[in-house]
Amino acid sequence: MKTNSVRKLTIAALLIAMGVIIPMIMPKIVIGPASFTLASHVPLFVAMFFSPNIAIAVALGTAFGFMMTAPFIIALRALSHVVFAVIGATYLQKHPEIILSNKKFQSYNFIIGLIHASVELLVVAIFFLVGNNAGATYDGNLFVFLFGFIGLGGLIHSMVDYNIAFFVMKSLSKAFDVPVFLKAKETKV
Repeated sequence: MKTNSVRKLTIAALLIAMGVIIPMIMPKIVIGPASFTLASHVPLFVAMFFSPNIAIAVALGTAFGFMMTAPFIIALRALSHVVFAVIGATYLQKHPEIILSNKKFQSYNFIIGLIHASVELLVVAIFFLVGNNAGATYDGNLFVFLFGFIGLGGLIHSMVDYNIAFFVMKSLSKAFDVPVFLKAKETKV
C-alpha cells in the first residue's frame, strides 16, 4: 500500500514538473490572454490515465506553476483545468474500454475538449467582463476572440494534446503499468 502511494506521488510530481517546464520550452502562439503552447496539456492528460486524484494534483500543481510564471489570466485558465481533469479521469476509470476503439476515444476526446474550451472561455469572458484585463492586449471583436481563439482554438489545441498523450501512454503502457490501460485489457478478455 505504501509503495503505491509513493508511486502515485512520484508520478504526480514528475507530471507537474513537466507541466511547468513544457510551456517554457515549447513553441507558443500568444494573442492576449489566449496562448497555445504545443503539448502544454499533455502531462495533465497523461495524469488522467492514472487516476482522478493524480489528475487533480497535476492540474493544481501546474496552475500554481503558472501563478508564478505567467500572467494571471493564463494561471486562471490553468486552474480551470481541474474541471475537465476530474470529469475525464473519472470517466476513464469507469469506462477504460473506450481506449480500445479509436472512434470511441476520439468522441470522448471531443467531449473533453468541449468541456475544456468551454470552461476556459468562461474564465476569460468573466475576466474581461469584470474589467480585469490588465496585461490582455486584445483590441478586436470580443465575440470572435472568445469563440474563435479561446473556444475553437482551445478545442483543437485540447484534442491535439490529448492525442499526443494517448499515443505516448499507449506506447508506455506496454512496458509500465498504467491503470486505465490495464483495466481496458481486463475488459477485453
